[in-house]
Amino acid sequence: MRKSRFISFLAVFVIAVSSGYAQATSGAGSKYNVLFIAVDDLNNDLGCYGNAYVKSPNIDRLAKRGVKFERAYTQFPLCSPSRSSLLTGQRPDVTKIYELQTHFRQNLPDIVTLPQLFKNNQYYSARVGKIYHYGVPGQIGTDGLDDPISWNHKVNPKGRDKTEESLVKNLTPDRGLGSALAWRATEGKDDEQTDGMVASEAIKLLEEHKDEPFFLAVGFYRPHSPYVAPQKYFDQYPLASVPLPKEIPGDLDDIPEAALFTKPAHWGLDEGQRREALRAYYATISFMDAQVGRVLDALDKLKLTDKTIIVLWSDHGYNVGQHGQWMKQSLFENSARVPLIISAPGKSKGKSSGRTVELLDIYPTLAELCGLGPGQKLQGQSLAPLLKNPAAVWNKPAYTQVRRGQIFGRSVRTERFRYTEWDGGNAGIELYDHEKDPNEFVNLAKNSQFTSTAEKLSALLKQGYPATAAASN
Repeated sequence: MRKSRFISFLAVFVIAVSSGYAQATSGAGSKYNVLFIAVDDLNNDLGCYGNAYVKSPNIDRLAKRGVKFERAYTQFPLCSPSRSSLLTGQRPDVTKIYELQTHFRQNLPDIVTLPQLFKNNQYYSARVGKIYHYGVPGQIGTDGLDDPISWNHKVNPKGRDKTEESLVKNLTPDRGLGSALAWRATEGKDDEQTDGMVASEAIKLLEEHKDEPFFLAVGFYRPHSPYVAPQKYFDQYPLASVPLPKEIPGDLDDIPEAALFTKPAHWGLDEGQRREALRAYYATISFMDAQVGRVLDALDKLKLTDKTIIVLWSDHGYNVGQHGQWMKQSLFENSARVPLIISAPGKSKGKSSGRTVELLDIYPTLAELCGLGPGQKLQGQSLAPLLKNPAAVWNKPAYTQVRRGQIFGRSVRTERFRYTEWDGGNAGIELYDHEKDPNEFVNLAKNSQFTSTAEKLSALLKQGYPATAAASN
């Protein structure tokens, strides 16, 4: 009897100890890694977002692993303001970064950035390529406006695209290469280009740090201008087949002057030149996509995928001829909207969310998923509920702003409408019904049938921008 009781006790003890050990082991190994993939100047012209012409198989397969956000928006369609906002968790009117020269630490010296939060919590934090802002192509290979205290390690690759910069063809020679419609189809292999080097260095860090929790930020430079990629990616897009965006006569008649960044329309390029530029943009998307695929393959090979949160985002969208506009710095949908894909262990796979979300929401999302307390107020909202249920109730609009000389344009996006005020409405108002007019061809701001809608959206816009920010106009 006593022997039987002893054996029973021993069995319970072993189970308890084993359970405790398992929990401890699980706890020790339950820290999710983060693979944080940033892409420079990428719009939503991707296969997974419905563009059947552009070849992006690797980003498409990432979308099948996680949640693709159909209505994700930048806070400011320009590299440094956008990245400063995302990485600090603060809106541009808090960071006060509206241009490309000022470092956010000048205004927020004590802010804890997203990668810094992970570094402070015993994660290996590393950057390869462009995460914080620096000029492309001018500052490739440098630190630019990097934030050293965010990282344990950093790598600044520099490839043939930089060293052979003089060979680039500039279709808009009055503009510097970083803001020009300029391109080159190169010789050589992918890994000789800066983005190929970014992928190679990222894979090396994954291999070296696979056994410890990591926050690995991988910043790709393309498709930022100049559009440089190996010839084989250009060959995927025969020039005559490149589809230009739809335009209609009189499109600009109801658009405020302040809304236009590209003046004159298309910077005077004819259809052939525009097709040439767009072909190059798409070629560099496919080139960058191939490098993303190399990193994803390495993650799979190292058996890290099931314990790694993968986030892929672009700092802003990109006009490719809509309304005669090119690049960013506008508040049209193509400039404000961004691709955003999040794949997280135990969350939805292969789903799309139509909720309006912001790049600002990435910081609180990763903090929550990894159980980290930011220790400061963040202005975004965790997307964790939408990762669990992409159709969950969600009443948060998205706000985007841009500075045009001494005035601001500020825009609010709901699931149906985009409403924009330039200089508080003094320089023009725009209202577009995306349910009926996804190309934003008809400005309804002066349509009496939409007066009530415009008033409600104006009030919603003011909620997103405090009076002090409005006064700064």
